[in-house]
Amino acid sequence: MGSRSVLNIFVMLVFVGWLFIWVMLPTKTYKNSWTPELLNKLNSTYFREQGTNLLLFTFPIMLIAAVSCIYLHLCSKSTSDHSSTNGNNKGRQYLGSWKRPVLVMEPLGIVNAVELFFAAMFTVLLIWSLSNYIYISYGNLHMHNPNEKVWMAKFRSVALRLGYIGNVCYAFLFFPVTRLSSILPLVGLTSESSIKYHIWLGHVSMALAILHSVGFVLYYAVSNQMIEMIEWSSTYVSNVAGEIATVVAIAMWITSLYKIRRKMFDLFFYTHQLYTLYIFFYLLHVGVAYTCLILPGIFLFLIDRYLRFLQSKRRARLISSRLLPCSTLELTFSKNPGLTYNPTSIMFVNVPSVSKLQWHPFTVVSSSNLESDKLSVVIKCVGSWSQKLGKQISTSPDHFEISTEGPYGPSSSHFLSREYVVMVSGGSGITPMISIFRELIYRSTVQPNTKVPKVILITAFKNTSDLTMLDLLLPFSTTPFDISNLDFQIQAYITRENDPQQHDNNLEAAKSKQQVIMFKQNPKDSPISAALGNSSWLWLGAIISSSFVMFLLLLGLVTRYSIYPIERDGKLYHYSAKIIWDMFLVCASVFIATSVIFMWQKRDNEIEGKQIQNVEIPTNPTNSPAANLCGAERELESLPHQSIVQATKVYYGARPDLKRILFDCKASDVGVVVCGPKSMRHEVAKICASGLAQNLHFESISFNW
Repeated sequence: MGSRSVLNIFVMLVFVGWLFIWVMLPTKTYKNSWTPELLNKLNSTYFREQGTNLLLFTFPIMLIAAVSCIYLHLCSKSTSDHSSTNGNNKGRQYLGSWKRPVLVMEPLGIVNAVELFFAAMFTVLLIWSLSNYIYISYGNLHMHNPNEKVWMAKFRSVALRLGYIGNVCYAFLFFPVTRLSSILPLVGLTSESSIKYHIWLGHVSMALAILHSVGFVLYYAVSNQMIEMIEWSSTYVSNVAGEIATVVAIAMWITSLYKIRRKMFDLFFYTHQLYTLYIFFYLLHVGVAYTCLILPGIFLFLIDRYLRFLQSKRRARLISSRLLPCSTLELTFSKNPGLTYNPTSIMFVNVPSVSKLQWHPFTVVSSSNLESDKLSVVIKCVGSWSQKLGKQISTSPDHFEISTEGPYGPSSSHFLSREYVVMVSGGSGITPMISIFRELIYRSTVQPNTKVPKVILITAFKNTSDLTMLDLLLPFSTTPFDISNLDFQIQAYITRENDPQQHDNNLEAAKSKQQVIMFKQNPKDSPISAALGNSSWLWLGAIISSSFVMFLLLLGLVTRYSIYPIERDGKLYHYSAKIIWDMFLVCASVFIATSVIFMWQKRDNEIEGKQIQNVEIPTNPTNSPAANLCGAERELESLPHQSIVQATKVYYGARPDLKRILFDCKASDVGVVVCGPKSMRHEVAKICASGLAQNLHFESISFNW
């Protein structure tokens, strides 16, 4: 048994134990038997009432996060993704059956068997917790005033326990939005692919929060205690803080609804930045004991957010921009050769001259193996932000100031080890497919002994000019490469045009409009590199471990020498002051540990960056296979472009018959990767979920939730 297997088993056992504690939390056994024993042993002068929850709920996840960094570092050093044994294939096929779509419907989207299982188990946990909380509370009702009736006390108890259940949701809420997460890759997830879990948890937690709040308002109204609404207690939870948190959360929730988010993205984006205000008042409301239950997610998110902030302060070295006639840009940056990433990765881009605050994710189309010193992203100019960017770049500025975060992506590219890969895309959804295609070029040329799957690319465009997107399949480079070893087919469908003859000249004219803009280099700009260097997982583990240990040490000192002396004398330390101490110490620990390690790595990155020379980019965009797809009579400039042309069939006025195409794939192991409009993704998912073709293994890439 290798070291990775040992770490994997260890992490799984700790996680199962952590979940077991959540299951036991609302029971009589935990309250009447475990709690007194735990308080007796863990209620020290250094941690007081936080000791138990820190040990049972916070420490396990922080341990998992740190150990996972070691596991992922070992995985990143392995080359096992590039080959597979029969045993691995069998294991992958078994796991693939669990990842097959089983539910395709609104508003849930595409749900596979694993997601459905965990969603059902989480729902059972919520129901189990609520029922146990209510059962125990009804057996020991507490009357808060002499005139209170039994039904009022029961009503208040239900409203309070709904808040407890909402806290369970918040314990998981921040994991999916932690981009540099060491936990998500363990289950094959990325922050982008798990955004839907954040949305699901957000809806459930908001429903519970509203029921909790409305329940208490009604209780205060019928019991003549409305004055409690404006109370900020020094000995118990602050109602005012809870009300502020609820109002902020409702604003964030409403503006994040799909229709509002799609039509008014700026409103959604800026409103969602209120999350810091929400967290602050929510923690003031729940207090230190319950904060420990949800602390791991917030702690890891804060580390990630601060790392992203530090990385975003560096200006990226933009080398060139390729402008396609279909309102598409390919931005090429200088990259540290030590930075590696897998296909379908994304990178967040900020352009201060367009918007100082907005960051937008774009697919990284370059292969870190094929293009070791360059990184390229593709931007379709369809929204207001991207259109402004396109206009600014088209004016050919000498220098363009731009910042980046990432790249972020999957920890492996297992789908590339299948026998056959079908890539289905619509519109700008072709960009992840470009990254896959370029990686396959590398594997078929540089690694001839590696098994490379047969590839078929099914892509749908609206207009003929969009065919120039196929030019991006080949890296824009002066370095020659050979794709003759790659077995591929391309089927392009033009859905809004019918006559291919009348569009030949249009495509040739569109091709002639392509241009490459070179930018002058600024010494202050630096090549894109990993935020924490080449051994980023190990350094992330060091940040997680050191910041958490620092937090525990500082918390112990503050509690022992500031809080305990007051409570020892029979006085009460202000309820809100305790949680403010916790929040301050968490932030201080994260900022100190992260800053020290980041600055240390920044020095190394700057030394390597000075050694990287300017990358040579061809400035004559004549090598365009798109111009030859409709019969334009012109000489083919290179064998790679000729191969693209020969392998491409263009269909006008038609849409792909996806069911026929997929069912015609007779290979035993077919990976189906889809990225495009929701209707296309759902159609492919339903075909793969039908059970009529067991050889189809579905993978969906989506940036719109």
